[in-house]
Amino acid sequence: MARRVVDVLVPVALDRAYSYRVPDKFDVAPGDIVCVPLGPREATAVVWAENPKPSPRLDNRLKEVEEKLDYPPLRPELRSFVEWVANYTLSSRGMVMRMCLRMGEHLPEERERVGVRLSGSAPRRVTPARQRVLNLLADGMARGKSEAAREAGVSTSVIDSLIDDGAVEAVALPPERVAEKPDPDFVQPEFTAAQPAAAAALKTTVAQGGFSVTLLDGVTGSGKTEVYFEAVADTIRAGRQALILMPEIALTAQFLDRFAARFGVRPAEWHSELSPRKRARTWAAVAKGDVPVVVGARSALFLPFADLGLIVVDEEHDPAYKQEDGVHYHARDMAVVRGHVAKIPVVLSSATPSVESEVNARRGRYARLALPERFGGQRLPSVEAIDLRRAPPPRGRFISPVLAEAVKTVLERREQALLFLNRRGYAPLTLCRCCGFRFSCPNCDAWLVDHRFRRHLVCHHCGFAMPHPPNCPKCGAQASFVACGPGAERLEEEVHVLFPDARVLVLSSDLVASVERMREEFADVAAGRFDIVIGTQLVAKGHHFPMLNLVGVVDADLGLSNGDPRAAERTFQLLHQVVGRAGRDAGVGHGLLQTHQPDHPVLRALIAQDREAFYNAEIDLRERTHYPPFGRLASIIVSGPDRHDTAAYAREIARAAPINENATQGVRVLGPAEAPLALIRGRHRMRLLIKAPRNYDLSAYLRRLLAKAPKRRGAIKLEIDVDPQSFL
Repeated sequence: MARRVVDVLVPVALDRAYSYRVPDKFDVAPGDIVCVPLGPREATAVVWAENPKPSPRLDNRLKEVEEKLDYPPLRPELRSFVEWVANYTLSSRGMVMRMCLRMGEHLPEERERVGVRLSGSAPRRVTPARQRVLNLLADGMARGKSEAAREAGVSTSVIDSLIDDGAVEAVALPPERVAEKPDPDFVQPEFTAAQPAAAAALKTTVAQGGFSVTLLDGVTGSGKTEVYFEAVADTIRAGRQALILMPEIALTAQFLDRFAARFGVRPAEWHSELSPRKRARTWAAVAKGDVPVVVGARSALFLPFADLGLIVVDEEHDPAYKQEDGVHYHARDMAVVRGHVAKIPVVLSSATPSVESEVNARRGRYARLALPERFGGQRLPSVEAIDLRRAPPPRGRFISPVLAEAVKTVLERREQALLFLNRRGYAPLTLCRCCGFRFSCPNCDAWLVDHRFRRHLVCHHCGFAMPHPPNCPKCGAQASFVACGPGAERLEEEVHVLFPDARVLVLSSDLVASVERMREEFADVAAGRFDIVIGTQLVAKGHHFPMLNLVGVVDADLGLSNGDPRAAERTFQLLHQVVGRAGRDAGVGHGLLQTHQPDHPVLRALIAQDREAFYNAEIDLRERTHYPPFGRLASIIVSGPDRHDTAAYAREIARAAPINENATQGVRVLGPAEAPLALIRGRHRMRLLIKAPRNYDLSAYLRRLLAKAPKRRGAIKLEIDVDPQSFL
């Protein structure tokens, strides 16, 4: 009798599945997680398919499945999703499937949790500390020893002495739950204006089931979160699981608190800051269906949900949803794909939708639910431009007198002000005033950024850092260095001079030691413990600061001065979101934009608060130039240690393009040309851009192009990004 053979997908950079024999003692099926030999090591893998006709000549050479692991199998829906993502992004199926396997199989065995409870025997003696412990445990519940000591207000040695006396006994506790089950009826929300109709529409969508995409389009502070919470509540009532994607889950403590206020408990979290043990336990709980709601970063999209019923993508426009290394995928787009594969509804939420989502809503592909007014009747902030040509800051300063006076007024009213500058560090450039020498990164085509708090010059691309040298490396001059341009740290220095009595906080990702510390700082701002907040893009991501009524954008032109086709869209979204932090709770919000070009279309739209005018102009431009979503783009980055070899190979790829297909199908190959960042981590970079019609199968075209291209030589690497978001 012939032995069973199955094809197994291994989580490595390989696109093909490998065949293994199945020992009689194992009953495996597609989706099962197994352990197989792979070269000299063992690998965790997934049974992908039966192999009904294995080659007879290979039968004796096939290795056997070593073990069937005790994990829930990957469902057909998730396996189909892996195939789709791999095919679309030109990634290997093994690397995509690797993102689904986060069960922590190499972790040591988890220690047993030990608790304490009353044994029924009386202690030989009773002290006040011992009596507090006995009173606490009188309810018969078992508690962890540290927890019991904390609640009783004693040291653990008091509990140890009661155990020695026989009055308290140690017992095994069940494993700690990843998250308690949310109660969909814990609190009934109080809706205003358009919220009830939007919530009812989402509840109907969940009840009907099947695939659909809804754009929840509401102004900042309109209560979009409370609306989609109702769809989450109905999903929980139906006994299914919900996934809420967020661009910066590690920074959104306020969201977790709002979830707990609505459902009684916090949801399960999934992001890179979780400990390996917590990730493993969360993965297993999701796979078993023990976790009804997961709030996660983009990688949560690949979790093996037992019964996924709803996907919500909050701040769907955010660039952080794009994975820029490894498998290049956009979590918003792939969330729509997973919803389609799983036949479940998808909700996209934003105050400034991406142009792609806006076009899909206008053309009826997505349903749109609009929330045009703020919750509680609060007015949207007014927005004004400060023309730096007419009201420049003093020499050596970066805050205009107009903005400084506005901050002073806010402080006198005991309110908060936010100064926004999307630039980390103290200054973006340091040079010698004697010879003009500029500090640049030895590994990248970039200047070193001065970080005064860290006392280092740092490259933001490769992480290279060096202390400030005492002398100029070129001319030897002493104390000749001058910082050029402002960063968040330099802005803080100026604020302390202008407002010496103000309590100032800088919110920047490079200044916080841990996620928990950053969450504490956001909570401190919300509680009013700081008067002036200086922030980078971290502060633009949905935070609610009740006392914040003034937002000053120090350099509103910063994102408009590059050749990125998405520069206008990103600048509009970022500034609209950050100004939207003002006036959300009480008082009147006000936004001031410092700019040298107040007549720029993006800034005119922001000042007039005419969102439709911006989208109309941007959509018209994209349609005329055939840029996404009216065309397709793919980027090919060729990198290598030698500039000439890299450029030569990039030209060979361009020559391999099918000329006839390019002419008949309207496909254009642009380049190769040096990437804007031509050197990163010691590797020279050349870029080709493939432009194609909207309905063209660009992934298939890229496969044909790469099949015709010569094999890579030496250390040259190839990186393919379908639907690129970054053009650096």
